[in-house]
Amino acid sequence: MPKQPAPSKPTKLTDRKRLAIVEAAISEFRRRGFELTSMDGIAREANVSKRTVYNHFPSKEQLFAEILTELWQSSAEQVTLPYCPDTPVKAQLEALLWQKMQMLSQQDFIDLARVAIAETIHSPERAQDMVNRLNEREEGITVWLREAAADGKLRIDDPVFAATQLQGMIKTFAFWPQIAMGQPLLNREQQNNIVTSVADMFLRYYG
Repeated sequence: MPKQPAPSKPTKLTDRKRLAIVEAAISEFRRRGFELTSMDGIAREANVSKRTVYNHFPSKEQLFAEILTELWQSSAEQVTLPYCPDTPVKAQLEALLWQKMQMLSQQDFIDLARVAIAETIHSPERAQDMVNRLNEREEGITVWLREAAADGKLRIDDPVFAATQLQGMIKTFAFWPQIAMGQPLLNREQQNNIVTSVADMFLRYYG
């Protein structure tokens, strides 16, 4: 996830304050988790009044939901690759997996995803909202698989199912160990081995 949730710094004072609040909230949620983070602490971190925080976000829950939205949206922008009929499928697939790997190799993304997952355990409705956002974020891979199948380069009847398989193989090494067991981010050699082996396995089955 990018360090700042907006692609460029806003010029209006109210927008700058909103951005400062979101950035402060990200920092506080990463350090303290959802339960221990307070609107008072966010206001101090953002160097704004508590009233200003509430003017932008009526509750901590809504602020948290906003951060999740920006987390998924920024991730979606990083995992997109238009299908190209003239480029070998393996090269395209590996490029797509590298985009996914780079996203999963950002400490900000891992830290905030850990907070989000921990919180959704206590809130089923928030968990469903997260699943919906994850499905939207990962649509880029599904689109690529659908187009490759339509071009006759892959034998896929259900692109959504295949996309879930593909990403599950990556996340087994580059997401869940870091989220659940606190393992370090993968180094470049480990990333390369995973991308290559996952692409090979996927193409042996669907190619």
